Amino acid sequence: MASCQRGCAPAVRLCQKLNRLKTLEDDMMATSLKRCLNTLDLTLMGVGGMVGSGLYVLTGTVAKNIAGPAVIVSFIFAGLACLMSALCYAEFGARIPKTGSAYMFTYVSVGEVWAFLIGWNVILENMIGGAATARAWSGYLDSVFNHAIQNYTETHIMRWDVPFLAHYPDLLAAGILLLASVFISFGVQVSSYLNHIFSLISMCVIVFVLVFGFILAQPVNWSVKEGGFAPFGMSGILAGSATCFYAFVGFDVIASSSEEAKNPQKAVPIATAISLALVATVYILVAIVLTLIVPWHTLDPNSALSDAFFRRGYSWAGIIVVVGSICAMNTVLLCNLYSLPRIIYAMAEDGLFFSFFARVNPVTKVPVNAIIVFGFIMSLIALMFDLEALVQFLSIGTLLAYTFVAASVIVLRFQPEKATLKNGTSPQPNAEPSLARSESQTIRDDSGELKQYESFSDKLQLVERTKTKERREAGQLKACFEPYLGRLLADFEPGEVVAFCVLTLLVSSVSLCAVLIFGNQPLDLPLWSFSMLIVIFSSAFVISLILIWVHEPQKNTKTFQVPLVPVVPGASILANVFLMMKLSAMTWIRFAVWIGVGIVVYFGYGIWHSKEGRRELQPKDMAARYVVLPCGSLVETVQSVQPDGQVEPSTPHMNAGPSPDEFAEKR
Repeated sequence: MASCQRGCAPAVRLCQKLNRLKTLEDDMMATSLKRCLNTLDLTLMGVGGMVGSGLYVLTGTVAKNIAGPAVIVSFIFAGLACLMSALCYAEFGARIPKTGSAYMFTYVSVGEVWAFLIGWNVILENMIGGAATARAWSGYLDSVFNHAIQNYTETHIMRWDVPFLAHYPDLLAAGILLLASVFISFGVQVSSYLNHIFSLISMCVIVFVLVFGFILAQPVNWSVKEGGFAPFGMSGILAGSATCFYAFVGFDVIASSSEEAKNPQKAVPIATAISLALVATVYILVAIVLTLIVPWHTLDPNSALSDAFFRRGYSWAGIIVVVGSICAMNTVLLCNLYSLPRIIYAMAEDGLFFSFFARVNPVTKVPVNAIIVFGFIMSLIALMFDLEALVQFLSIGTLLAYTFVAASVIVLRFQPEKATLKNGTSPQPNAEPSLARSESQTIRDDSGELKQYESFSDKLQLVERTKTKERREAGQLKACFEPYLGRLLADFEPGEVVAFCVLTLLVSSVSLCAVLIFGNQPLDLPLWSFSMLIVIFSSAFVISLILIWVHEPQKNTKTFQVPLVPVVPGASILANVFLMMKLSAMTWIRFAVWIGVGIVVYFGYGIWHSKEGRRELQPKDMAARYVVLPCGSLVETVQSVQPDGQVEPSTPHMNAGPSPDEFAEKR
């Protein structure tokens, strides 16, 4: 038995390393970056990150090929689905105002290796998102000049016919990315001012489109003669919702900016709510205008808005729309180039990525090394790869990040609250509150005022008061469900059942969506087995939500919290997994290759240079505490204070209590 334990010890230590959590410092507002962004700045960043090619290109594509005029309903469904993910990001951004977005949120609640893989995918998401936007920007501008730029490049510079690559190098897209990287490196205020300018121009153009579009509207374009309002039925509306979901991708730039916000606890939730509501309203109104100006089946998928005005004889209006679309794509480009280096900086700061990228320019207060290197890599991607190939690979990393953030909200909400010591380390999860540096302890009395307890009798009164006012901590079963589930769940530590249920949520979501999508085609399951699997996985999903709900959540009202937990994050997980299952097999193959590269980077560098790993090797501080046992005797324990997951044996000393002289010597 002992030999078996010795043999399993390395595997246990490896699992502990892979799942160690990030330790947050006392001062969450301390940062080497510059806190200068207000609520308006964050709101315009969110709007700029979402309103881009989705408004000017995606709306026409979905209306013509998928949903018809019912694209309006598709945007409503997609906006509600995206709202659930946005609320999860808002809670984390307000509660943990650190850069890193989904990576940071996963690190503090799920574990290190999962956080690295999420951060690794967010890096890919931002690189491909920026490159795809630059290609769309270049193509949109080229279409205005009747593809003169493309023809000149193919004729006089270069043309290649290589699989997975573009037919010609897009020098314009690469150039705009390099230029934007230079502006981003000047500091957050410069990029914020540029974003303000482009966002204001874009919003003025949108107002013009809505006003002039409603003047030109022809309700006959929704009539039965033109195919009706929903020519593709409910299936077309749902398929359109899955596509329209990606039009809202970009709100996470607000959470990524929380470390540079002046008051992130208030600004992040407010900016998230306002920007998402504003963008959803714009998408819905523009979809109404677009399908009323011209018949939906005659739209040009590549430039629907500008082409609609051109076809109605208002070419000058079409040119205004082109200017607005280019400004909107500029804001998306800036947001991608803004978010990417900060996620890389967060990973490098934690030791999981190369420390070269953790350096912050002392003047501009931005991670300039990450901006320059990854801006150049992004320009190379835009130079060589086709837009369609980039867009197919964009979705999976985003959806995976949304899924893990939703799961992290549940885990963190039902985690036992842990006090943080001054040196940044957390106390033992099962230990009683201890005195870190001295034998005095400060608590709140009945009036809410702080009171200092120093004498030994005061310590005993403190213990008695704690016993009389004892309440269940987060992660424990609620008192009203104790008679029904107490025996079944009695052997679990606080938070363990919730963590297991979150894992069950993820597995049941994947299984349920797989059956729904692949059950009929290509698996061709019999009706009875299809129905049985649906019932089984749906029941597992619902039971997991119920078991999470019967536990005590954290009572934190200082910052914004997602309502209706675990229902809202659970529904977000289900929606994101469903959209991931709809992606092509080639996308999953490329995703697996990228994950494989990330695993090599983590085990080759990150696991050895992790700050949390180095923290575990630091000398432990010693803390003394008095504990009253049920028998009434007093135990003085001396125990080392170290990171979670390691338990040092304590040395008890039994006595009836120290004499006054002994207690004076202790002090």
